[in-house]
Amino acid sequence: MLDKLFYQEKGLFLQSLHPLAAMVYLGTLLVLSMAFTNPLYLVGLLLVVALAIWAADGLETWESYLKIGLSMMVLLMIINPLVTHAGKTIIWYGPRVPIFGRLTISLEAICYGAAMSVRLLDIISVFCLYNLIVNPDKALNLFSRFAGKSALVISLTTRMFPAMVRELETIRGVQQMRGVDFNKGSVKEKVKKYSSLINILLLSSLEESLEIAESMQARAFGSGPRSCYTRNLWRPRDVLCLSGSACALGVGIWGLLHGFGAYTYYPLMGYLINGTGTVVVLLIVLFGLSIPVILSWWWQYCHYLKSKI
Repeated sequence: MLDKLFYQEKGLFLQSLHPLAAMVYLGTLLVLSMAFTNPLYLVGLLLVVALAIWAADGLETWESYLKIGLSMMVLLMIINPLVTHAGKTIIWYGPRVPIFGRLTISLEAICYGAAMSVRLLDIISVFCLYNLIVNPDKALNLFSRFAGKSALVISLTTRMFPAMVRELETIRGVQQMRGVDFNKGSVKEKVKKYSSLINILLLSSLEESLEIAESMQARAFGSGPRSCYTRNLWRPRDVLCLSGSACALGVGIWGLLHGFGAYTYYPLMGYLINGTGTVVVLLIVLFGLSIPVILSWWWQYCHYLKSKI
């Protein structure tokens, strides 16, 4: 169940991108999600991320992230109107509360909480997409030439949790085949059963750490210049995706500097569409970020394009 939250190689287009191109694309999505405040831009970014997750065959995985994100969105939409009283369009007057004063709920506070909830969902979805398309080992390999030992430590650390989850599921299955039922018994008996799982997992982790150390010693780690078994190829698809990300980021920053992409919530809400520039900037940003998704679909159904990029 938890394996779905980690990277799984599926041979998809987005997974075949160079790690630098993929991380620039994800970084652009993350930066723009935090920079834009206009609800139209935030919803547009969420749509692009949803399409990218769909192209990465990760809708089922995204559902697990949505369960956490939606609960946090509801809390944010409830708490923000209660603690923020800056809006002028009051839609409800509540009783007086010590220290906080009189409770009031404004339309501006509700809209701001809703917009920030969408931004939070954007950020959570970007991290979900990262786990779907970026191989952790390839990503850390980019930084290994500058800090090889640090990259190795990070790689082993990020690998530890998913490996322990898989090992725990294996141990649990073996125990169940031996007649151990983890759903029956008193609380004390269940704690005893699960503590035995932890003990076995600890012993297994220690044995695996010794195997990793022996493997590093057999490969003469640290005895000379670092070598690389495989190299990431830079292909036309990476250029196209990197160009789309650069275009979206550049136009997005230009739009923010010229008043597009931002939105005023307090004390009174402004206009969602502030001239034609708002729509033009939004369309260019969404198109640039949609290039990997479009290429993914073409790559899947057009064999000629698959052979060219």
